[in-house]
Amino acid sequence: MTVIIGMDPHKRSATIETIDPTGRVLSTGRYTTDTDGYAQMLAAGRQFTDRVWAVEGCNGIGRHLAHRLVHDGETVIDVPTKLSAQVRVFATGNGRKTDPVDAHSVALAALHAPNLRRVHTDPELIALGMLADRRDGLGHARTDTLNRLHRLLLELIPGGAKRFLSSRQARELISTITPRDPLTTIQRRVVLDMTAEQDTIERKIRDADNEIRGLDTDRGSTLMDLHGIGPSSAARLLADTGDIHRFRNRDRFASWNGTAPLDASSGEQQRHRLSRAGNRKINRVLHIMAVVQLRHQTAGRAYFDARKAGGKTSMEALRALKRRLSNVVYARVLTDQRRRELAGPGGQSGTTTDSSATGFNPHTGPSDEPQPGPTKQVNPKTPSRT
Repeated sequence: MTVIIGMDPHKRSATIETIDPTGRVLSTGRYTTDTDGYAQMLAAGRQFTDRVWAVEGCNGIGRHLAHRLVHDGETVIDVPTKLSAQVRVFATGNGRKTDPVDAHSVALAALHAPNLRRVHTDPELIALGMLADRRDGLGHARTDTLNRLHRLLLELIPGGAKRFLSSRQARELISTITPRDPLTTIQRRVVLDMTAEQDTIERKIRDADNEIRGLDTDRGSTLMDLHGIGPSSAARLLADTGDIHRFRNRDRFASWNGTAPLDASSGEQQRHRLSRAGNRKINRVLHIMAVVQLRHQTAGRAYFDARKAGGKTSMEALRALKRRLSNVVYARVLTDQRRRELAGPGGQSGTTTDSSATGFNPHTGPSDEPQPGPTKQVNPKTPSRT
C-alpha cells in the first residue's frame, strides 16, 4: 500500500505529512534542511516501504529538497502551488495557511491528481537551466545599464543619443563634451564608468552564449537550426521541458507553454480566448521566435500573412503563429530525444527507461484545445522554412 508524503518546503525548514490511500494521516513532522535535519526527515519517510514524496514547487522553493531526495533514490512528484492552494481553500479550516495545513493540502493534491510530473535529475539539463537563468540576468543588467546611460546622455547632449547605442559610440559622444563645471565633470566620469560596465556585461553575455551553444551541441540538440532560436532560448526550452515524452502530444505541450487558447464557449456560441496560464518563460521564447520570423521571409511570415488575409487581426494572427511554432518546437525536441535514446546507454543522461510510463504526466487542465485552423506540420529539417 503506497503512502504519500506531502511536503511544504522552505529554505531552512520543511514540514511533511504522510497519508495512506484513503487520506488517513499516518505521521507528521517538521525538520530543518541542513544535513542532520534532512537525514531525520529521510529516516521518517523510510519507515514506510512503499512511499512517494509529493513536494510543492519542485521548480521553485522545493527544488533543492526534491533533487536531494531523487539523488537518494526516492520517488518524487511535483505538486504545483496552485493545485495545493485549491485543495486548501476547499478544505475545512476556512482556508487557513500554516505549514502543517500546506503539507496536508500537498499530500491530498497528490492523492487525487494522478497525472502529476515525476521529478528526474539530469545534470546536463540542470546546468543548462542555470546558464539560461544567468543569461537572462545578464540581459536584464545590460538593459538597465543602457537605460541609465541614455538618461545621463540626455542631460549632457540636447535630444540625447540614438536608441541603439553601443559603449564605443557612447564614449565617442562623451569625448566631444568639454567639462564646464563640476557637475559636467562628474557626469562624464559616470558615463565612462557605465560604458566600462556595459563592455563587461557584453563580454559575459558572449561567453555565456558560447558556453550554452557548446552544451546544446554536445547534447545533440538541433533547436538552434530553427529560425528565431538562439543559444539561450534553446537552453531554456531543453531545461524547462525536460523529458518530452511526459507530454502526450503536441496539444498538451501547447497547453503547458500557454500557446493553446482556452475554450470559452457558452451555449451555441463557440469561441476561444487567450491563455494567460502555462510556462511564461517558454511562452516568451516562442514569442521571440515568432517576432524574429515575422522580420524575414519565412514560413512563419507566410503563415501570419495568410491568417490576416483570412480575417484575423494582427494579434490573433500572432497568437496563431505562436501556436504553430509550438508544434514545430515539439516535433524538433521529440526527434532529438528519440535520436539520443536510440544512441544507447548514456545517450539520454539522467533519464530512466520507465520515466514516460510512471503515470506522472503534467496536469494540463481544460486548455488542451489546439489552435483552430490548419495544423499541417512544418518540415523541421528545413531551417530556412521554420
